[in-house]
Amino acid sequence: MTEVRPVAVVTGGTAGVGRATVRELAARGYDVGVLARGAEGLRATADDVRRSGGRCVTVVVDVADAAAVDDAARQVADELGPIVVWVNNAFVGTLAWFWDSPEEEFRRVTEVTYLGQVNGMRTALKHMRPRDRGSIVNVSSALAHRSIPLQAAYCGAKHAIVGATDAIRTELKAEGSRVGLSLITLPGVDTPQFSWNLNRMPRRPAPVPPLITSEVAARAIVDVAERPRRQTWVGLGTVMTVLGGRFAPWFMDAYLARTGVESQQTDRPTHRGHGNLYEPSDEHQDAGAHGDFGDQARDRDPVSAVGLLATRLRARLAQRA
Repeated sequence: MTEVRPVAVVTGGTAGVGRATVRELAARGYDVGVLARGAEGLRATADDVRRSGGRCVTVVVDVADAAAVDDAARQVADELGPIVVWVNNAFVGTLAWFWDSPEEEFRRVTEVTYLGQVNGMRTALKHMRPRDRGSIVNVSSALAHRSIPLQAAYCGAKHAIVGATDAIRTELKAEGSRVGLSLITLPGVDTPQFSWNLNRMPRRPAPVPPLITSEVAARAIVDVAERPRRQTWVGLGTVMTVLGGRFAPWFMDAYLARTGVESQQTDRPTHRGHGNLYEPSDEHQDAGAHGDFGDQARDRDPVSAVGLLATRLRARLAQRA
């Protein structure tokens, strides 16, 4: 008898956290649909899934296009089967002063990073609500709770995702749905993002430490997909950022005004161009899951480990009750 594997979809699944999440899902026995823009990245990601024994459907799609996301999901479901996990991960970003950011660039970040997740949620729910089964994970950031300079568009989009997710989760609860909708909050991660972002600063972008690897984020994402929970923090950087913004916003304003601009740039000259804002950066060359900051990234995270342990404990107590 042919093994029936569950089906997951990952948007932005060809690089960084998305790529590591696809690999983690495949390793845990999922067939995976990957939605992204870069042809070579999609080809290499599909190879990763097949090496783990799974099937993979790749679709070239811009998540800002709601109809295209719908079409992609239908293709995945037709070829692989019912979608039980959906991970909204795709985004684009810039590093620039707000007053140096043209309206069209700000709009593009918002359309991909925020509306891309809205489109993903809407499509996933079309597949999951009729069956009253499934799990959606929205990948968020500590910057959804405490904004930093030079990333106004990205921070605004991530704040918006929190608001939309909370509203939609409440609506699901109101109708008694068993579809899970989870939000996972990440710190700085070593990914190709920092060579892909549009950059208007004099030096190359850098993540703000402490950092984690893409694999740490991926394990937490798949854990949450399999055991949905409202909110999950990953990494010490997330704890520091969220709590600092919550309890001492005045201090964070002053601290980030003093350090936030320099800490997001390396000592290397900037690269020019629009990055992956309008065109994929992995159209002709696969980027993989890692960036240039692996020597700074931790491959273990006690924060998400404690959260997972607490979730398992609550589940056991609920079974005994």
